[in-house]
Amino acid sequence: MAIDLKPVKIGLALAILTILFGLVLGALFGLNEDMFQNYIQSGIAANPQFFADAAQEQETIWRWVQRAHFHAGGIGAFSLGLVILTALTNMSERRKQITAALIGLSVFYPLSWFSLFLYAPHIGRTAAHSAFIPELFVDIGVGALSLGFLSLIHSLFLQADTSKG
Repeated sequence: MAIDLKPVKIGLALAILTILFGLVLGALFGLNEDMFQNYIQSGIAANPQFFADAAQEQETIWRWVQRAHFHAGGIGAFSLGLVILTALTNMSERRKQITAALIGLSVFYPLSWFSLFLYAPHIGRTAAHSAFIPELFVDIGVGALSLGFLSLIHSLFLQADTSKG
């Protein structure tokens, strides 16, 4: 049985890019963790007014970039599975495209953690949490994944089976 992956290619590409993002971050941590630590430290040193306890703040911001790595691997992997499952359904080709793309847009959630890491050393942790880009990335990632997942659930469990004669 051949599976037609053409309708879900956008979702597949986004899921694979999410996994790749997590792998690249992990490799960079292993190759040059100091690059990340120095970025955080220099940002905190340049903006001390935003940080009451520099050591604690540095540790928290470091955990945010680690979360980007962890979430990229996890979300990328389960998104890949959901996209492949989408290809196996009896949805129309157009609905498969939309569902898979929505699931693939979950890439924005790990990107939200990465953007927090980028912003926080320069504007403070609280301001970073309220910044437009991180909030937008969370909304897109979680919202799109939720809609895509609901479409898949609907197709699998709630839609009438039209394949029976």
